[in-house]
Amino acid sequence: MKIYTRTGDDGSTSLSDGSRVSKSDVLLHAYGTVDELNSFLGVVISQFNSEFLTEIQNELFVVGGMLATPIRKWDKYWDISHLSDFTKKIESEIDKLSVELPPMRGFILPQGNKLISDTHVCRTVCRRAERLVCEILHNNSQYNEVQNLLNRLSDYFFILARFFHKKSNIPEIYYKSNS
Repeated sequence: MKIYTRTGDDGSTSLSDGSRVSKSDVLLHAYGTVDELNSFLGVVISQFNSEFLTEIQNELFVVGGMLATPIRKWDKYWDISHLSDFTKKIESEIDKLSVELPPMRGFILPQGNKLISDTHVCRTVCRRAERLVCEILHNNSQYNEVQNLLNRLSDYFFILARFFHKKSNIPEIYYKSNS
C-alpha cells in the first residue's frame, strides 16, 4: 500500500467517515495540534517514561479521532463519557504531584533542563489545541468534554514540569518585572 494518495493535492482531506473538508478547517487545525502534542509528549516520554504518560498518549489518539469524526458518528466509534472519567484521573494525578511541590511565588519561566522545557512545550501546545477546540465549541457544545480534558491536561503538564524541577533539584526561576 502506498502512503500517498494524491487526494489531498487539492487542499482537502477526508474525515474518518470519508467526507471531505478543507485542510484549513478548524477541525483539522485542532486534531493536527492534538497530534503535535502527542508527538511532543513522545519526546518527554523518551526522557521520563511513565505508564500514565503513555496512557495520555492513547487518550490523545481518542481526542484526535473524535475531532476527525463527524459528531453524528461518534456513538459508533467513541464513548464520550470516557473523556470525563479520564479528566478526573488527570485531576487526581495533579493532586498527587501538587502535594509534593512548594507554593508558587509568581510566574515560573519555562526553563530548567531539556525535560522540563519539553514538558512546558507540551503545556503550550495543549493550550493551543484547547483554544482551537473552544473555537469549535461556539458551533457545537458536544466538544465540551474534549475542551475540559485539554484544559486539565495543560494544567497537568504545568504541574509535571514543576515536579521535574523538584525531582532534578533544579530551582524554579520566577519572572522578574522590569518595572
